Amino acid sequence: MASSRIIIFSVLLLSIFSLSSSAQPSFRPKALLLPVTKDPSTLQYTTVINQRTPLVPASVVFDLGGREFWVDCDQGYVSTTYRSPRCNSAVCSRAGSIACGTCFSPPRPGCSNNTCGAFPDNSITGWATSGEFALDVVSIQSTNGSNPGRFVKIPNLIFSCGSTSLLKGLAKGAVGMAGMGRHNIGLPLQFAAAFSFNRKFAVCLTSGRGVAFFGNGPYVFLPGIQISRLQKTPLLINPGTTVFEFSKGEKSPEYFIGVTAIKIVEKTLPIDPTLLKINASTGIGGTKISSVNPYTVLESSIYKAFTSEFIRQAAARSIKRVASVKPFGACFSTKNVGVTRLGYAVPEIQLVLHSKDVVWRIFGANSMVSVSDDVICLGFVDGGVNPGASVVRVPVGG
Repeated sequence: MASSRIIIFSVLLLSIFSLSSSAQPSFRPKALLLPVTKDPSTLQYTTVINQRTPLVPASVVFDLGGREFWVDCDQGYVSTTYRSPRCNSAVCSRAGSIACGTCFSPPRPGCSNNTCGAFPDNSITGWATSGEFALDVVSIQSTNGSNPGRFVKIPNLIFSCGSTSLLKGLAKGAVGMAGMGRHNIGLPLQFAAAFSFNRKFAVCLTSGRGVAFFGNGPYVFLPGIQISRLQKTPLLINPGTTVFEFSKGEKSPEYFIGVTAIKIVEKTLPIDPTLLKINASTGIGGTKISSVNPYTVLESSIYKAFTSEFIRQAAARSIKRVASVKPFGACFSTKNVGVTRLGYAVPEIQLVLHSKDVVWRIFGANSMVSVSDDVICLGFVDGGVNPGASVVRVPVGG
């Protein structure tokens, strides 16, 4: 797999922490897994989570930095095990609810009185709606790290009931989003608490079928390849507040890494180093890992320096630049571009991490996007002057 080196490196970033257990299963798995698939139309990653009684397979967008698991409860949510916890209960506290919900329609999932108010959000469109926190059964497959095992149930997984309007912009067939962020009710923390296994998870995102592991290793992605043997870099906590009113004062649930410099073929880009650091009071800046952005996003001044140097390095290899194709700014003819096992033979991009010896190397398989039979584009886009995170890196495909 040409892009496996970068994909596996991104897996190593995801070590997290958890709270208390909410399940007492007779069989305790050492690890769990979810299949992850890339939707070719929206370029979003999706997974299927079996939920409710009787179980229903719910297709949801895989949101690496998402705060929680939410689904649409307006259309056909039927379950005999659905529960809405009372306002000011321990579940409300764990979920971070700060409001009591009131509904003026007949009671149904997502419409209850005196329950935990929620504000599920669509991180792709930036839209949020009111809803309620709830508890229901979830079934997920176990694994020994190499092979899938039996399915196990979590009887009281906390999630948010959202509205149908919140589905706008999601992949076709998706009924919600699976939040994997570092919050008390993020799915990785709930899975770890339910089965008392190590509080970590690993993700392999590819252009086709990938996988997410939760719990203890080994994590075997390809025969003979275990990620514990590869380089690691620390995750950084963004102390800044998030954008939605219900979570003011919370630390960001998203995952950040410490990029200290950006190079193209060993040439360090002349960028403002403060942009690569997280502002402790505002949460602005730094480098975020995202699964919902289709392409890597760079703050405007970084983007300008980045594309200028890449174009210069490409010209030195006799790679001809052609007209830009939106949303990309730098596109090239494939006529003089060789192809290797690491993709197109274009200038190598290097993200220098917490040490000069720890480098995320981005080759053609992960930096270039084919827009036609004879045109490829640099899969990085301009995020504007004040984009929040200065770099939003997509683990695969640009």
